[in-house]
Amino acid sequence: MRKVLVTGLGGAGRTTVAAATALAEAGPGRRVLLLSAADPGDILGAPVTGEDAPVTGRDASVTGGDGLTGGPDRIAEGLWADRVDAGAGFRAEFLALQERAAAGLDLLGTARLTEEELTELPGSDQFALLRALAAAGNGDWDLIVLDLPPVRETIALLALPEQLRRYLRRLLPPERQAARALRPVLAQLAGVPMPARMLYETASRWDAELAAVETLIASPDTVLHLVAEPGPAAARALAAARPGLALHGLRVTALIANRVLPRHSADTWLAALAAQQEKTLQEWQGEWTGPGRVREIPHLGRDPRGPDDLAALLAARDQDHPDQDRPDQVPDPGAEQPGDTPRRVEDRRAEDGTLVWTLPLPGAEKKDLGLVRRGDELLLRVGPFRRIVPLPSALRRCTVSGAALADGELRVRFTPDPGLWPRTP
Repeated sequence: MRKVLVTGLGGAGRTTVAAATALAEAGPGRRVLLLSAADPGDILGAPVTGEDAPVTGRDASVTGGDGLTGGPDRIAEGLWADRVDAGAGFRAEFLALQERAAAGLDLLGTARLTEEELTELPGSDQFALLRALAAAGNGDWDLIVLDLPPVRETIALLALPEQLRRYLRRLLPPERQAARALRPVLAQLAGVPMPARMLYETASRWDAELAAVETLIASPDTVLHLVAEPGPAAARALAAARPGLALHGLRVTALIANRVLPRHSADTWLAALAAQQEKTLQEWQGEWTGPGRVREIPHLGRDPRGPDDLAALLAARDQDHPDQDRPDQVPDPGAEQPGDTPRRVEDRRAEDGTLVWTLPLPGAEKKDLGLVRRGDELLLRVGPFRRIVPLPSALRRCTVSGAALADGELRVRFTPDPGLWPRTP
């Protein structure tokens, strides 16, 4: 199953591109699912309610308390769509947690909340998107297209499972769950109540769910498409976001330039805007040849709405740019993408006595970079983006001896610690 995550800049037409991508992949014998926090029906020209969708069989895995509206609606042959409802997901999760804690709440005399009283909290949208993606990932789909928030929010969203799992492991280490069996004895000896079983069970369930989402995001079958309308402001915004994408290992396989104006126009005003776009496109072609290819979608002269408009959008794209790769063509997940630079450890002990860990950070600047070693982890900061990266096992027995940023790569030098490094007989 392939997954295309569509993000980009605000107002650049992310939902339109996501809908066009899904529609282009749909057809006889195909099963394509479009998920969006917005109402995709505004673009598809068809209602997306979930009320008439089947709730059994192959579609059952995307119904229920997972933040979806109740089930995907069939929009066209081979295409289904559903809207992610943050409120529904929050209410279902809260009520389930309240039910599991029923005994403790009754002991305290706490009045339970009803579904009608619950409104989603800030941040619920992000959790609902992740839960919807995980739920849909269990379905029998050929392709899932997920319409995500703007790129800065998406980076934080896709980094969330890894961060939350780390918090859970620090606050509730799995090995401490064995203490549940000793809880009555220890409580009598120390007079201190041990953590409730529900706490560890809930943490274990959350960890399993987060691990599933983390695996799905990191899968080679999952790719990220960026959508932007070419121009100076968009160029600056993407340049600022690019190091964050690399820091979190998010693989961009397409930068989709949306609403590209005709390059040759007799209208001087329109020609000036087209020239500005052309300058940005040339810059992007040089900068994004590595992690992703630039693909153009021309301006229709109106806001696309409905399958006919989306089809016209794709037809205009193919007519104006017949030689370019199509944004709906998802690359072979097993193929290495141009410019992909994996993390690697280079053994240079024979030359200068160090090991060098290389991390790709295209677009990063030295002034925005921060690096701190803490135990077996490396705390990395690139501008507003932060990530805590576990060290490879060999580097945990070393000390950091320097770092350098050049050509879009951060090279961290480690010197083996004689007290920890295995001695050669």
